[in-house]
Amino acid sequence: MSDLDGQVALVTGGSRGIGAATARVFAEAGARVVITHRDSADEAEEVRASMPGEGHRVIKASAADTTAIEAAAASVAATEGRLDVLVNNAARTKVIPHGDMESLTDELFDAILQTNVRGTFATIRAFRGLLADGNGGLVVNISSLAARMAGGSNVAYCASKAAMDNMTLSLARALAPKIRVLSVAPGLVDTKFTSQWDPKVKERYLERTALGRLPTPEDIGRAVLVAWTHLTCTTGAIIPVDGGRPLG
Repeated sequence: MSDLDGQVALVTGGSRGIGAATARVFAEAGARVVITHRDSADEAEEVRASMPGEGHRVIKASAADTTAIEAAAASVAATEGRLDVLVNNAARTKVIPHGDMESLTDELFDAILQTNVRGTFATIRAFRGLLADGNGGLVVNISSLAARMAGGSNVAYCASKAAMDNMTLSLARALAPKIRVLSVAPGLVDTKFTSQWDPKVKERYLERTALGRLPTPEDIGRAVLVAWTHLTCTTGAIIPVDGGRPLG
């Protein structure tokens, strides 16, 4: 991997899971990393303290709060003075069977779209100026296999990730050539959440996954890093990291 010394990455929702792993991957590669969180200050600080290198910091900014996002952008401009990579990882969901339409209330549906779709757009809009400076930057939206297969945690979540992928294409066109925009789309990821699943359900999922394993959060983080360091002539792409699940 390339040495990212002097470069700055921002990871939204970086206090746990994929966001925390991605933040650590970029720090290990030499970047200064800013992570945002909505309401998990202690966990975010633990992630910051665990990262190698110096200059990492935490900002409280919910993806659903445009004012907070704009304040975060102003803070990065004043403190770091640059942004090379923006990783839109912050997301909201709740496990609800797709046929249980009554449990997917209007309030929850709106909250999922507000964070996963509008929040992603608002974050890109707020950081656009910083990303376009110098040689240009990269936006990576953390999408999901659910956008393609409609089999995620609930109907609204699947719809939100499909919207995110469509927005990735639109913004890749609109922000070129200074800013590249990609989606990285994990399948089911091996996290604390999935470790609590019924082993039989997990086994059936793995039987239909070509590589026979779930991607780890670190797999996702490395895919994001490669998009920055090696896929330098790629934009508007949806990159799967799913173990070959659609092949099953």
